[in-house]
Amino acid sequence: MIDAPLLAGAAGVVVGAALTLALVFARRFALAPRDLGSDAERATHRTLHLAAAAASALRGGREEPDAARAAKHLRTLLAADAVAIVDAAADRVALDGPETLAASARRIAARVRETGRRQVFTESDGDAVGAPIVVDGRVWGAVIAFASPVRGPLVRATGDVATWCAAQLELAGLDASRAALAEAELRALRAQISPHFIYNALTAIASFISTDPPRARDLVLEFADFTRYSFRRQGEFTTLAEELRSIHSYLELERARFGDRLSVRLRIAPETLATVIPFLSVQPLVENAVRHGLEPGERGGVITVTSIDDGTHTEVVVDDDGIGMDPDELATLLDLDAASTHVGLRNVDARLRQLYGPAGGLVVETNVGSGTAVRLRVPKSQPRHETALP
Repeated sequence: MIDAPLLAGAAGVVVGAALTLALVFARRFALAPRDLGSDAERATHRTLHLAAAAASALRGGREEPDAARAAKHLRTLLAADAVAIVDAAADRVALDGPETLAASARRIAARVRETGRRQVFTESDGDAVGAPIVVDGRVWGAVIAFASPVRGPLVRATGDVATWCAAQLELAGLDASRAALAEAELRALRAQISPHFIYNALTAIASFISTDPPRARDLVLEFADFTRYSFRRQGEFTTLAEELRSIHSYLELERARFGDRLSVRLRIAPETLATVIPFLSVQPLVENAVRHGLEPGERGGVITVTSIDDGTHTEVVVDDDGIGMDPDELATLLDLDAASTHVGLRNVDARLRQLYGPAGGLVVETNVGSGTAVRLRVPKSQPRHETALP
């Protein structure tokens, strides 16, 4: 027979444990909102998240579906019944809300464009506030928020959102300008290659046609590979392996002209071959070494191309034992505002600094009669540039 006091004690323990667990869970649920932040903090985080999502869409440009995606995020941000972004120049409407509001959005945008001011409108299909998006001093378009009724906070918030949209569109314009500048710099490099090197290469090929036809045929193939790579249209980035293939073709053509006066050494760490580098960043350095380091001297010389795995970076060095230059002359040739025949060297330096910051430019070691070593370092991890490969 079970002892009654013992049974009562056991029951008390069970009840006590249950109460303890209940208190623990109750405390955890009570603290859960605090763990996620206060109401104000959560609202701030949500606002920032929506703004970041809308910014990403706006930075993509004014075309669909980017503007429509931005309108969706801005509607949530403004807590409006509907939001439209209207490109006043082309009268395009990106609307998040009933399609029946599109005509009203166009009318409101036209009025906003005429006055250049934020205004409240009463339309047959509802009230709305329209605010101009001013980009570079001109009304690019308008943000229209529909609500019933339109209250003061929404009016002010819509104006602030329009100003913020203008800033995002201006940043998108800077991105486009940066891309156009990069393309212009590549065109400058191609223009440098075209008149000087192509003439010399074709002259060298012609000299072998009658004396050594197989050699001439091989050089024609090298020339085709070099020009195909140098004048390709896709991508601002390539791999070190691809650039080295083009450099091989270039040097084979130059060796046909220089003969035994030009020697080439490659010291390439295999693990660096997959490194993503700016297109035409190493090749101009090799051409610069041939044209300005070895060609002016009678004896020719040696060009050494080295790549090193330096942990987070790949380092590439183009070294020649040619005539070198005065360090003061070097400082001048890297000055973008000064006249110089070393266009390739200056161009590569400017592009590297633009991509990787002021410390990301070329490092050049040289002196008169001591040759020249040009060093560049690029990050091994470049997520934004991986997809730019052809």
